[in-house]
Amino acid sequence: MRPLDATRAADLVHAATAAPSMHNAQPWRFRCHLGHRTVEVRADPERAMPASDPDRRALHVGCGAALCNLRAAAAAAGWRTGTELLPDPANPLLLAVVRLAEAEPGAGRDEGRGEGPDAALAALEPQIVRRHSSRWPFTDKPVPPGDLADLVEAARAEGATLAFPDAWHAASLLDLVQDAEVRDAEEPDRAAELARWTHPVPDTADEGVPGYAFGPRRRGSTIPVRDFAGRAEVPGRGSARFEAAPNIALLGTAHDTPADWLRAGQALERVLLTATRAGLVASLTSQALEWADLRALVRDPLADIGQIQMVLRIGYGPRGPTTPRRPVSEVLEIVGSPRL
Repeated sequence: MRPLDATRAADLVHAATAAPSMHNAQPWRFRCHLGHRTVEVRADPERAMPASDPDRRALHVGCGAALCNLRAAAAAAGWRTGTELLPDPANPLLLAVVRLAEAEPGAGRDEGRGEGPDAALAALEPQIVRRHSSRWPFTDKPVPPGDLADLVEAARAEGATLAFPDAWHAASLLDLVQDAEVRDAEEPDRAAELARWTHPVPDTADEGVPGYAFGPRRRGSTIPVRDFAGRAEVPGRGSARFEAAPNIALLGTAHDTPADWLRAGQALERVLLTATRAGLVASLTSQALEWADLRALVRDPLADIGQIQMVLRIGYGPRGPTTPRRPVSEVLEIVGSPRL
């Protein structure tokens, strides 16, 4: 029986930490029980954002994305995985437990009790290091229907729904994004959170969004991405025209519980990895979801989605730069010894 040792555990967590999170706060911690071959995904409350994310929905989405990466890395390494979300109601910071087992020849996927080697997810593992948010202008080249269908299937595989609103609703979403940014700037607590997690001037921080990843300032049309700089000056930052009609996608779940938020995070990352494999780039355009009244307006009346959990912009353009990540040693706790 193949043991889970500290090196293998660190490799899985390293893949997990490449996931996106709100303001790149990286709100996760991991505990690996080597003898039991389990990895726990835990929320880090020190990286929560009480003003912008009071119910911690975005925190759960980010941790769900990390969970997807961990599962992909495990599958690529030949492990069967069984994932339990929110296993302990008395401990809400324990978000998920992933149990690893050796793959059995010919084993398939068992949705109720675990997973056989998920070949489709394992095939996405090489994209983990290539996926980066791009806050640069995209081209007007349309995304082929086949690639859009693959993105829809990626969301469905994780229990979520991905839909593409029509041009009218997409334009209204951009108005909501701008409304949310104006509100954020006028709300001191939210502005303070944004300032904490953004670094216009280069530094050595291993968290947050650095100035080189802000992308250019908008010139002309409504910007379809969050402007992390606000009124701050970023050395060397230019301006550019963004696409007038960006490809917008809505990711949603049937309900709106913490478990749904974790499913949405897994679906988000699976969609992003699938997009990366297809040569697409993406950014997250979810500012409006951070205001309850605006979030209700984000819903597309023509799409059968229960609760919108994320708004994505997808297309062709420059790949975004690598943003910093905390060392694995800071987020991983190892417990016990490998079972031989």
